[in-house]
Amino acid sequence: MINTNDILEEAHGYFADKEYDVAIFLYSQALSLDPDNIEYKIYPILCDIGSENSEKAQGLFEYFTIQKELNQDKALQSIKEAISAYDGNNELMMKIFKDFSIQTIESLDAIDYEDFLNLVDSRGSFREAYEDIMFSTKVAIKSKKDLIDFIEQLIDNDFSTTAYSYLDNFQKLFTFDEDISKLYEKLGGKTLENSQK
Repeated sequence: MINTNDILEEAHGYFADKEYDVAIFLYSQALSLDPDNIEYKIYPILCDIGSENSEKAQGLFEYFTIQKELNQDKALQSIKEAISAYDGNNELMMKIFKDFSIQTIESLDAIDYEDFLNLVDSRGSFREAYEDIMFSTKVAIKSKKDLIDFIEQLIDNDFSTTAYSYLDNFQKLFTFDEDISKLYEKLGGKTLENSQK
Protein backbone atom coordinates (compact mmCIF):
# COMPACT_ATOMS: atom_id res chain seq x y z
CA MET A 1 0.00 0.00 0.00
CA ILE A 2 1.28 3.45 -0.96
CA ASN A 3 2.04 5.68 2.03
CA THR A 4 1.12 9.33 1.43
CA ASN A 5 3.53 10.44 4.16
CA ASP A 6 6.42 8.85 2.26
CA ILE A 7 5.31 10.58 -0.93
CA LEU A 8 5.03 13.93 0.85
CA GLU A 9 8.44 13.55 2.46
CA GLU A 10 10.01 12.84 -0.91
CA ALA A 11 8.10 15.72 -2.51
CA HIS A 12 9.22 18.12 0.22
CA GLY A 13 12.80 17.10 -0.48
CA TYR A 14 12.48 17.94 -4.16
CA PHE A 15 10.73 21.20 -3.28
CA ALA A 16 13.59 22.18 -0.97
CA ASP A 17 16.02 21.41 -3.82
CA LYS A 18 13.90 23.67 -6.08
CA GLU A 19 13.05 20.80 -8.42
CA TYR A 20 9.46 21.94 -8.72
CA ASP A 21 8.49 19.75 -11.70
CA VAL A 22 9.28 16.58 -9.77
CA ALA A 23 7.79 17.93 -6.55
CA ILE A 24 4.48 18.85 -8.18
CA PHE A 25 4.23 15.38 -9.73
CA LEU A 26 4.66 13.77 -6.31
CA TYR A 27 2.27 16.21 -4.61
CA SER A 28 -0.31 15.38 -7.28
CA GLN A 29 0.14 11.69 -6.48
CA ALA A 30 -0.56 12.38 -2.79
CA LEU A 31 -3.59 14.46 -3.74
CA SER A 32 -4.96 11.68 -5.94
CA LEU A 33 -4.85 9.36 -2.92
CA ASP A 34 -6.62 11.91 -0.70
CA PRO A 35 -8.44 14.36 -3.00
CA ASP A 36 -10.30 16.15 -0.18
CA ASN A 37 -7.12 17.01 1.74
CA ILE A 38 -6.83 20.81 1.63
CA GLU A 39 -3.18 20.78 2.69
CA TYR A 40 -2.26 18.58 -0.26
CA LYS A 41 -3.88 21.13 -2.60
CA ILE A 42 -1.61 23.88 -1.28
CA TYR A 43 1.69 22.26 -2.26
CA PRO A 44 1.16 22.15 -6.06
CA ILE A 45 0.24 25.86 -5.94
CA LEU A 46 3.52 26.58 -4.13
CA CYS A 47 5.32 24.63 -6.85
CA ASP A 48 3.67 26.84 -9.48
CA ILE A 49 4.85 29.91 -7.59
CA GLY A 50 8.31 28.36 -7.32
CA SER A 51 8.58 28.04 -11.09
CA GLU A 52 8.12 31.83 -11.31
CA ASN A 53 9.76 33.00 -8.09
CA SER A 54 11.73 30.38 -6.21
CA GLU A 55 12.70 32.55 -3.24
CA LYS A 56 9.13 33.60 -2.55
CA ALA A 57 7.89 30.01 -2.82
CA GLN A 58 10.55 28.80 -0.39
CA GLY A 59 9.60 31.57 2.04
CA LEU A 60 5.91 30.72 1.84
CA PHE A 61 6.66 27.01 2.31
CA GLU A 62 8.76 27.75 5.41
CA TYR A 63 6.04 30.05 6.74
CA PHE A 64 3.36 27.38 6.20
CA THR A 65 5.46 24.65 7.81
CA ILE A 66 6.02 26.68 10.99
CA GLN A 67 2.40 27.82 11.17
CA LYS A 68 1.18 24.25 10.71
CA GLU A 69 3.08 23.15 13.82
CA LEU A 70 1.27 25.82 15.84
CA ASN A 71 -2.26 25.48 14.45
CA GLN A 72 -3.21 23.39 11.40
CA ASP A 73 -6.49 25.16 10.58
CA LYS A 74 -5.06 28.65 11.02
CA ALA A 75 -2.03 27.66 8.95
CA LEU A 76 -4.24 26.67 6.03
CA GLN A 77 -6.14 29.94 6.21
CA SER A 78 -2.95 31.96 6.49
CA ILE A 79 -1.24 30.26 3.55
CA LYS A 80 -4.31 30.86 1.39
CA GLU A 81 -4.10 34.56 2.24
CA ALA A 82 -0.36 34.56 1.59
CA ILE A 83 -0.86 32.94 -1.81
CA SER A 84 -3.49 35.54 -2.69
CA ALA A 85 -0.97 38.21 -1.69
CA TYR A 86 1.67 36.70 -3.97
CA ASP A 87 0.75 39.03 -6.84
CA GLY A 88 2.61 41.86 -5.11
CA ASN A 89 0.23 42.96 -2.37
CA ASN A 90 2.98 43.90 0.09
CA GLU A 91 0.52 45.38 2.58
CA LEU A 92 -1.31 42.07 2.92
CA MET A 93 1.98 40.18 3.05
CA MET A 94 3.19 42.35 5.94
CA LYS A 95 -0.11 41.82 7.79
CA ILE A 96 0.46 38.08 7.54
CA PHE A 97 3.99 38.45 8.85
CA LYS A 98 2.82 40.72 11.63
CA ASP A 99 0.55 37.91 12.80
CA PHE A 100 3.45 35.49 12.42
CA SER A 101 5.77 37.79 14.39
CA ILE A 102 3.31 37.92 17.29
CA GLN A 103 3.27 34.11 17.41
CA THR A 104 7.07 34.07 17.17
CA ILE A 105 7.34 36.38 20.18
CA GLU A 106 5.00 34.14 22.13
CA SER A 107 6.59 30.82 21.14
CA LEU A 108 10.28 31.76 20.84
CA ASP A 109 12.76 33.94 22.69
CA ALA A 110 12.02 37.13 20.76
CA ILE A 111 11.50 40.81 21.51
CA ASP A 112 9.01 43.11 19.83
CA TYR A 113 10.70 45.94 17.88
CA GLU A 114 8.94 48.61 19.95
CA ASP A 115 10.26 47.00 23.14
CA PHE A 116 13.71 46.87 21.58
CA LEU A 117 13.55 50.62 20.87
CA ASN A 118 12.74 51.16 24.56
CA LEU A 119 15.86 49.16 25.36
CA VAL A 120 17.85 51.40 22.98
CA ASP A 121 16.58 54.45 24.88
CA SER A 122 17.51 52.99 28.24
CA ARG A 123 20.99 51.87 27.10
CA GLY A 124 21.69 55.12 25.28
CA SER A 125 22.70 53.66 21.93
CA PHE A 126 21.54 51.12 19.35
CA ARG A 127 24.90 49.35 19.40
CA GLU A 128 24.90 48.75 23.16
CA ALA A 129 21.25 47.64 23.17
CA TYR A 130 21.75 45.21 20.31
CA GLU A 131 24.96 43.79 21.77
CA ASP A 132 22.95 43.03 24.94
CA ILE A 133 20.53 40.77 23.08
CA MET A 134 22.23 39.68 19.85
CA PHE A 135 23.28 36.21 21.06
CA SER A 136 20.13 35.34 22.99
CA THR A 137 17.13 37.10 21.46
CA LYS A 138 15.69 37.80 18.03
CA VAL A 139 13.94 41.06 17.13
CA ALA A 140 10.44 40.45 15.75
CA ILE A 141 9.47 42.86 12.96
CA LYS A 142 5.80 43.65 12.38
CA SER A 143 5.88 46.30 9.65
CA LYS A 144 7.91 47.26 6.61
CA LYS A 145 8.68 50.64 8.22
CA ASP A 146 10.16 48.93 11.29
CA LEU A 147 12.09 46.54 9.06
CA ILE A 148 13.73 49.38 7.12
CA ASP A 149 14.52 51.35 10.27
CA PHE A 150 16.02 48.32 12.01
CA ILE A 151 18.18 47.30 9.06
CA GLU A 152 19.40 50.88 8.54
CA GLN A 153 20.43 50.95 12.21
CA LEU A 154 22.21 47.60 11.83
CA ILE A 155 24.11 48.91 8.79
CA ASP A 156 25.01 52.21 10.46
CA ASN A 157 26.34 50.34 13.50
CA ASP A 158 28.39 47.86 11.43
CA PHE A 159 26.28 44.75 12.09
CA SER A 160 26.59 43.86 8.41
CA THR A 161 26.17 40.08 8.71
CA THR A 162 22.98 40.46 10.74
CA ALA A 163 21.67 43.08 8.30
CA TYR A 164 22.23 40.70 5.39
CA SER A 165 20.45 37.93 7.29
CA TYR A 166 17.33 40.03 7.95
CA LEU A 167 17.34 41.38 4.39
CA ASP A 168 17.62 37.94 2.86
CA ASN A 169 14.76 36.62 4.99
CA PHE A 170 12.43 39.42 3.97
CA GLN A 171 13.65 39.58 0.38
CA LYS A 172 11.78 36.31 -0.19
CA LEU A 173 8.58 38.27 0.31
CA PHE A 174 9.56 41.63 -1.19
CA THR A 175 11.34 40.66 -4.37
CA PHE A 176 12.13 43.71 -6.52
CA ASP A 177 10.92 46.06 -3.76
CA GLU A 178 12.66 49.42 -4.26
CA ASP A 179 13.17 50.16 -0.55
CA ILE A 180 14.68 46.72 0.07
CA SER A 181 16.95 47.12 -2.96
CA LYS A 182 18.19 50.47 -1.60
CA LEU A 183 19.11 48.78 1.68
CA TYR A 184 21.15 46.18 -0.22
CA GLU A 185 22.92 49.03 -2.04
CA LYS A 186 23.61 50.85 1.24
CA LEU A 187 24.87 47.66 2.85
CA GLY A 188 27.11 46.90 -0.15
CA GLY A 189 28.63 50.39 0.01
CA LYS A 190 29.17 50.14 3.76
CA THR A 191 30.82 46.73 3.43
CA LEU A 192 33.17 48.05 0.73
CA GLU A 193 33.97 51.13 2.84
CA ASN A 194 34.88 48.96 5.85
CA SER A 195 37.07 46.68 3.73
CA GLN A 196 39.09 49.68 2.59
CA LYS A 197 39.77 50.98 6.10
